[in-house]
Amino acid sequence: MGERINAFANDALGNMDATAIAEAIAKKTVSVAEVLEAAIARAETVNPALNAIVIKMYDDAKKRASQLAKGGLYGVPTFIKDSDPIAGYPTQLGTGSFVAKNAPRNGKYVQQMLSTGLNFLGKTTLPEFGLICSTENPRWGITRNPWNTDYTSGGSSSGSAAMVASGVVPIASANDGAGSIRIPAAICGLVGLKPSRFRLYSVDGSELMPVQIVHQGVLTRTVRDTALFYAEAEKYYKSKRVPAMGLVNQPVKQRLRIGMIENHPEGKPGHQDADTRKTQLQTAKLLESLGHTVVEIPFPIDVDTMIGHFLHYYGFMSYMLTHWSAFTLKSKVDHKVLEPFTVGLYELFKKQPGRLVPGIRAMRRIGAQADALFQKYDVLMTPVLSHQTPKIGYFSPELSYEEVSKRAVNFATYTGLNNVTGSPAISLPLGIDSNDMPMGVHFSAKYGSDRLLLELALELEAAKPWRMLNQQ
Repeated sequence: MGERINAFANDALGNMDATAIAEAIAKKTVSVAEVLEAAIARAETVNPALNAIVIKMYDDAKKRASQLAKGGLYGVPTFIKDSDPIAGYPTQLGTGSFVAKNAPRNGKYVQQMLSTGLNFLGKTTLPEFGLICSTENPRWGITRNPWNTDYTSGGSSSGSAAMVASGVVPIASANDGAGSIRIPAAICGLVGLKPSRFRLYSVDGSELMPVQIVHQGVLTRTVRDTALFYAEAEKYYKSKRVPAMGLVNQPVKQRLRIGMIENHPEGKPGHQDADTRKTQLQTAKLLESLGHTVVEIPFPIDVDTMIGHFLHYYGFMSYMLTHWSAFTLKSKVDHKVLEPFTVGLYELFKKQPGRLVPGIRAMRRIGAQADALFQKYDVLMTPVLSHQTPKIGYFSPELSYEEVSKRAVNFATYTGLNNVTGSPAISLPLGIDSNDMPMGVHFSAKYGSDRLLLELALELEAAKPWRMLNQQ
């Protein structure tokens, strides 16, 4: 029987979110050192049950505490997902198939995070190369959901989600190539914004990919923490390709026209189970009670075609990581220890490498079809995931590629489209399923409209505050 793992305590962190912690430090109600020690103590208390930390950097965090950037999140503790380089430490990418060398310098996104005043305590878990929805691998073990340890914490930002949801830290890094911010946010009761492409610095090296589908971000417990992070990150790096955001601190003023994607037919990818559908309908009623217009509409694309092209592109990424590892990873991958899902993906690409370019063109066409809906609707609403949070073992690395692939595309049908288009999308924890586990609702908007999504999120959070793990 699973346990609920709660790190919240009567210490310097209390029940505060990142914004409140930064304010308390600024007012000298608590010190950076006190907050840091509280976070370390919490991590040591709950990590044996959650297995969310790959590398502990506690001593470095203590040394860094006196040299933190004076940003709006000054002194707030965090973790970095082990997909980004930190100087002096390896980046193992959730796999035991190669030996990573210590990074010579911080990645661009790590530097952007540090610019906000955050202080990182270590690196968090992810599945092999971040390719699947759950961390359950032989090398790094199983990362468990603090709401119930029998269940997955999602993926690929598994460890970061577990650390934030359990109360160890209020914010942690995440990135998203097909839902890897939004999936764990939905499963762990968190706020997860996948920003517009180029809003933040990208994963190092991803700019070389023909379609930059992996987007950086953070996981938080409150909307205002996500908003504060983006406002502070923008001070360090502001892309000319997207409109500036500034600090989002007020709910949306205009009443929106929202297209709610109707349920897919049973037996098709994206078919919603009863709990998921109930959460969608309840959220639609909530939006209408707030004065918004909700119109149920069919999914704007051929889902099966999109999934086929998307999986092939993921196969290309798997091939680049494993067969060109001397270039991409600066180390040789041992193919004998790769998981079946990783192998199945690159075999998919190897069988039809000539499909890559036409597949990319097709994905872009399909993405343009979906984006055309924003001429009629301000926001689109879907589930984040098609069904309840699965238990550990549902995405087991011992399962065949075919089985894991089938389960993954049925589970996370809705999230990958925004990675192709580059448009922003956010998961908000607006539901609880019949197993007493969180459920996320997914909102997306046209490219560059991240601010609109956060404004809507602030309104929904105020209208229906979500339950935190430390609340019964």
